[in-house]
Amino acid sequence: MKEIKGGVCAARGFRAGGVWCGIKASDRKRDLGLIYSEKTCTAAALFTTNLVKAASVLVSAEHLKRGRLHGVIANSGNANACTGEAGIQAARRMAALAADEFALSPGDFAVASTGVIGVPLPIEKIEAAVPSLVNALNNEQAGHDAALEAIMTTDTRRKDIAVECEIAGKAVRFGAMTKGSGMIHPSMATMLCFISTDCAIRGELLDRALRKAAGLSFNRLSVDGDTSTNDMVLVMANGASGNEPIEAEGSDYKIFEETLTFLCVKLARAMARDGEGATKLVTVKVSGAGSEAEAETLAKSVVSSSLVKAACFGADANWGRVLCAMGYAGVSFNPDETSVDFAGTAGGKNAGLITVFKNGIPVKFSEEEAKRVLSGEEIEIRISAGSGSGFAEVWGCDLSYDYVKINGDYRS
Repeated sequence: MKEIKGGVCAARGFRAGGVWCGIKASDRKRDLGLIYSEKTCTAAALFTTNLVKAASVLVSAEHLKRGRLHGVIANSGNANACTGEAGIQAARRMAALAADEFALSPGDFAVASTGVIGVPLPIEKIEAAVPSLVNALNNEQAGHDAALEAIMTTDTRRKDIAVECEIAGKAVRFGAMTKGSGMIHPSMATMLCFISTDCAIRGELLDRALRKAAGLSFNRLSVDGDTSTNDMVLVMANGASGNEPIEAEGSDYKIFEETLTFLCVKLARAMARDGEGATKLVTVKVSGAGSEAEAETLAKSVVSSSLVKAACFGADANWGRVLCAMGYAGVSFNPDETSVDFAGTAGGKNAGLITVFKNGIPVKFSEEEAKRVLSGEEIEIRISAGSGSGFAEVWGCDLSYDYVKINGDYRS
């Protein structure tokens, strides 16, 4: 596997683009994007687990029932959530507008929205912009870049990747983009994620691979404990690489699943690093738990703790907060067999490791050295919870003053 350029347009047969249609009236940044495949795609998606679901989620879930799409149309600046029947009709209209441009059915397109909840979607602005959006589509990096900009809200960094691997003797390409900075918490972290591939794969297997990849990535990600109304991760496979279709689990499927998981983990880490107001990426690794599921639960409890996150912001090796978060996770473990280390990375280099708690006993350490280790842009909290075989790695970020500033006036 190797990383390549092109984003979602790296996969053969895909085009993308983005334009400003006026939903984001204040800054004239692109706010309407489209990803389109010339060939019909096998498609699979996962959506928010929040019981309050945006119109785009409801409409896209309906369209995905047949497992096939030609593309996705997305807007930012307006979530089209809690907008009643008018919101449902607006989401359906978005799909129809895209479909009409290609003489296709509305069901051939997924719809995605992100932004402020409870504001009617100005569908007339989208309607006026769709022709220019379609004209702006191209199959190069610029098309990917424009579509990526069109789905970003409070994001401060781009989150995208493209890779190429070999399946059944054919070069197969994957491209992906995601947005997500706040309202991020498992299950299904707040996000829009679109993945393209020119691999040929049976729909059932595509769905299975996506669920596995999301379980090891987006569902192990937390920024602020809030799960949104609009979450969506969508993968479209058009078969343009010419590989022999993957019809059963085997070596080809394993390569596909591993590649998809690699992409999703990369994007999940990037989302954690770009958490609203975040200054540090925080990784929590738990080993020695009774099972992988128990390790994941313990790690999520630690990475989601506001007190742990605040300590990370202050470069404070406060191991007591780590043990406390483990203790209310709902998983049985023995504190007397637990150890905690803090590690840091600064400027891409290892900043060192501090052992603070070992086999249930506090360890003396230099507070000055701990402050140095934890002052870089990445922190790892490594926990041994016993002698079991369970291991899990999850991602989050610190909690800074800027998180409150950003969310205190989000609607303005």
